[in-house]
Amino acid sequence: MDPTGAYEVLRLTITTILVACAPILAVALLVGLVISFIQALTQIQEMTLTFVPKIIAIFGVLALTLPFIFSTLSRLSNRVFDLIVSGGV
Repeated sequence: MDPTGAYEVLRLTITTILVACAPILAVALLVGLVISFIQALTQIQEMTLTFVPKIIAIFGVLALTLPFIFSTLSRLSNRVFDLIVSGGV
């Protein structure tokens, strides 16, 4: 495999990982911002108030987006396996 092909596989892998993780990271960011805003307004500095809603939101989004994540990762694996079969790797 030439360096261009290796870079293409790496670029595709990194892009796929970012796309698959984006919904979960976005929800974690939004929930964290909302909770910190509420804490700043009410001056409640409880540590569990930060983590528990964020964990619940992350698990909820993970349950909803699991088919999307699976299809994204399976497309990547099919493409890499096709490269292996064709002798591109």
